Amino acid sequence: MRALSATTAPALAVCALALALLLTGCGHRAGLESAGRSPAAVGPVRLWPDLPPATSPPIDYGETDTARVPGIEVPGNDVHAVDPVAVLQAEVRAHGEDRSGADALYEETVRAIEGCGTDRARCPVLDPYYRDLTGNGRDELIVGVRMPEQQVAVRVYLAEHGGLTRIMSTADQVLSVEVAGRDLIMRASSAGIPGYEYRTAWSWDEQQGAMLPARDEIVRIKPPGAGTSVVPAPVFVSPSATSTPAPAPVPPEAGP
Repeated sequence: MRALSATTAPALAVCALALALLLTGCGHRAGLESAGRSPAAVGPVRLWPDLPPATSPPIDYGETDTARVPGIEVPGNDVHAVDPVAVLQAEVRAHGEDRSGADALYEETVRAIEGCGTDRARCPVLDPYYRDLTGNGRDELIVGVRMPEQQVAVRVYLAEHGGLTRIMSTADQVLSVEVAGRDLIMRASSAGIPGYEYRTAWSWDEQQGAMLPARDEIVRIKPPGAGTSVVPAPVFVSPSATSTPAPAPVPPEAGP
């Protein structure tokens, strides 16, 4: 091995020192640093643990009620082939006198539905919408019916075994009805709490075979003039495969 010259040895020493400082600095920057103490996890605390459990079930509001629509055939289990007016008329013929429960409709609404065949201008049945709300890969039929006192009845139908099963029925003074994913969301005004609205998300429950009000909440809304309308018109805001709103016109570009 050849000996280092007097000029080479100091240069190598400087390089080695620089490399050592570089490695030391990198190691320091890559080290773990404490972000401070984490907040302690707080689990649920049961209040009044000595209270005995209820011995009777709560009031049944009929959320899980389902019904087969009589006389309606669905070829290929395709709800697009079904006339929504015929569906409502079939239910009216079977339960037109009911004034409570899932089949309940106003007497005026029953008469108007029966007359839809001859007076479509006054027919209270809104345009249908189609969405896969059950996750079975097929669309369900969503129908709305205008009723007195600014109420809207909303019903959802599932096609199965060549027929039609109603899996949801409710009515309210709605602000809007929306579809988000597989949830049907109803927004209603809160008359008792100004500045707030009710929102109920109906979701498919496979065990019950029905749409259930899985989430119900009171939500604060923006006041008038804050960039949104407090009371929009009752309308289905989610477009369907057969009912797509026309695109908004594009304004002409301003001239020079």
